Amino acid sequence: MNPYDPNEEPGLHLVAETLGVSEVTTLNTTYRPGSPLYRAATGVIGAACELDARHDQVTGAAKDALRLLGPVGDGELGGARVSYAILRSSIPKLGDLIAQQDRAYDRLVEAVSAYRRLLPEAGTERSTVKAREADQEQDANRDDDWAIAGDRRLRALEAAEAGGLRFHESALYGYAYLSDSRRPGTAPQVWPETVQRLVADGLLHQDTSESLYRPGQLLSLTPRGEVALREARTAAPRVNAALIRSSPPAGPGLVADSTAAPVAGTANTASRSR
Repeated sequence: MNPYDPNEEPGLHLVAETLGVSEVTTLNTTYRPGSPLYRAATGVIGAACELDARHDQVTGAAKDALRLLGPVGDGELGGARVSYAILRSSIPKLGDLIAQQDRAYDRLVEAVSAYRRLLPEAGTERSTVKAREADQEQDANRDDDWAIAGDRRLRALEAAEAGGLRFHESALYGYAYLSDSRRPGTAPQVWPETVQRLVADGLLHQDTSESLYRPGQLLSLTPRGEVALREARTAAPRVNAALIRSSPPAGPGLVADSTAAPVAGTANTASRSR
């Protein structure tokens, strides 16, 4: 469950919603200081806090402007209750703050995207790395290949097959996120960018007859998506087996595991030597 109020902390709410985390300010604590992921996570935290600070400034300036504009709207101009000089300065100030807020939002979106590109796949085995490289080589002409790298495409197709996967947009800032109507309050382990790529590729159908805000637009497999899902499930064991066969033998000087079975002929050879 997202603990942040989008009306009070829109930056922290956006990060929690898109990354599926409950405590944004500790996002960088699991990484080694100085590592790329540590720097990227720290950038996300800073950008989220900056957006929240700009949001507070805009809210305060808007309240001040409303307080000045209220008497004007009511026609109560007698007694110099409203200073036109103050109005002339407060309205442009509000516009400047809104522009700064928009730039802060753009920086946060860029920071989150940069962080997500660095995240490892669900499995860190060599086979997963090789599969990701194969996907990238296959779709070398796309600039959003990272969204379907590794097993991200397979996870998204399986989530859509299971049912309940919905695509949303924030009513306040317009950022995309996903929900699972079967498990409310639980962030699906699928990225919105992955879903958008699969919709563009014709593998997922997005029900645009429903609202993007509530309940969200339901995602389902297209016939092409069903074929792609079957092929992905069939290919995974073959890829793993091929990678195992292609693994180089252990180099000289490596000590074998003491629990491993002896190589055939070793015992007899040693006996004859004695």
